[in-house]
Amino acid sequence: MHIAILTFDGFNELDSLIAYGMLSRISLLGDKDWRVSIASPTSRVTSMNGLTIDAHIDLAEACQADAVLAGSGMKTGEVANDAAIMEQLRFDPARQLLAAQCSGTFLLATLGLLGDAPACTDTTSKPWVQAAGVNVVNQAFYANGNVATAGGCLSAQYLSAWLLARLKGTETAREVLHYFAPVGEKDESVARGMAHIEAFL
Repeated sequence: MHIAILTFDGFNELDSLIAYGMLSRISLLGDKDWRVSIASPTSRVTSMNGLTIDAHIDLAEACQADAVLAGSGMKTGEVANDAAIMEQLRFDPARQLLAAQCSGTFLLATLGLLGDAPACTDTTSKPWVQAAGVNVVNQAFYANGNVATAGGCLSAQYLSAWLLARLKGTETAREVLHYFAPVGEKDESVARGMAHIEAFL
């Protein structure tokens, strides 16, 4: 099972790295067939706050992944207007789980992958997503079939939980949410996280 996290220059660290940490928990628990990769058009990318990381895979390999999560960033508008990058993004919601957070939702909208379904994004990206003809709803998470969107940096936990629930089952999603939740707030955090996604499973 391979999950690719699309990460471009100017990326929001919370979007890509919270999901990377939560989803990678499965590998740490001993599942050798589970892989999570940072996917970028270049070998290295630098975040909006100056953190530079190495990509694990390129965009072509990301298109073959079982699930793809499009993170957010300050340069997503530039990415959406870069034909050389966008032409490489060939996803199939009939075969793959697709998830997007904040301005990542704009990428999926630009690729025509959201259809007529409502979608979630952050307040900054909302006008772009609406201009792409998508109905933006005022909530943290929404899924339609194999495509899910979320709004707000900390909603990465909901996308991660949804992916885990779809790929490994709801108990695994609960266990991972519980592990990462603040001490003293674990039960409430798990309940809140699962409440966001259970209606869409």
